[in-house]
Amino acid sequence: MWIWEAEDAIAVIVMVHGAGEHHGRYEWLCSQWVANGYHVVMGDLPGQGATRRNRGHIYSFSEYIDTIENWMEAASQFGLPIFLFGHSMGGLAVIRALTERKMPVNAVILSSPCLGIVYKPPKPVEALSRVINRVYPTLRLNSNQGFGKATRSKERIEQDLKDAFYVKKVSIRWYRELMSSIKIAHQSVGQFPDVPLLVLQAGNDLIVDKKSVRNWFNQLNLMEKSYKEWPGLYHEILNDPEREQVFLYLSRFVNLLLTFEENLQKE
Repeated sequence: MWIWEAEDAIAVIVMVHGAGEHHGRYEWLCSQWVANGYHVVMGDLPGQGATRRNRGHIYSFSEYIDTIENWMEAASQFGLPIFLFGHSMGGLAVIRALTERKMPVNAVILSSPCLGIVYKPPKPVEALSRVINRVYPTLRLNSNQGFGKATRSKERIEQDLKDAFYVKKVSIRWYRELMSSIKIAHQSVGQFPDVPLLVLQAGNDLIVDKKSVRNWFNQLNLMEKSYKEWPGLYHEILNDPEREQVFLYLSRFVNLLLTFEENLQKE
């Protein structure tokens, strides 16, 4: 876990990366938050990034949930409002964490959350994965995510190709846990806490099924929720060439909530 501190911080952002990623890929986003007066708490999820053990593998999705809970505990030490951000699989992990654990969160931001996938293996392969999961769960295969599908930024793609920390193979158990978690997230939508929510969805998502994201979002019974789709942008909207526009939209959402809460306290 890493913590970036800002001078005279007004809130804390806890960030959860997606599949295959690591905290280093969020250097630009972290710098933007810190420059705007926010502490940032982030790390590498189990089996991801700089983790040397079980790379691309987990025994249970709860490993991610436990990790997020630890990061939230670290963020709460500042005594400031906490915003929880999750991208892709990290967004799914955030959803699972909030529906299953009590966490001191002021608002949630999801970026192209993995609530369904575009590429689905043929039914025979899917059935075979269930069998292998029981007898050889640590078997690792290419993730099939494919470089060039996540972002339109040529610079980012070139960096990823050379990135030794980018996990390119995942285990059968990891895949089965992912699919199971997607199903659980849709089934438990009614248990999502009533906190302000912003969903930022890529309009041209080649990885996450945006229809599944909208379906989940529309079922939420929250006092305040907002869905923003970005036409033409790929899965990683905060890595695409328009990322500054996306961050501006995102920061305005956070600042507006903070201003509202501040005014309530003055009354």
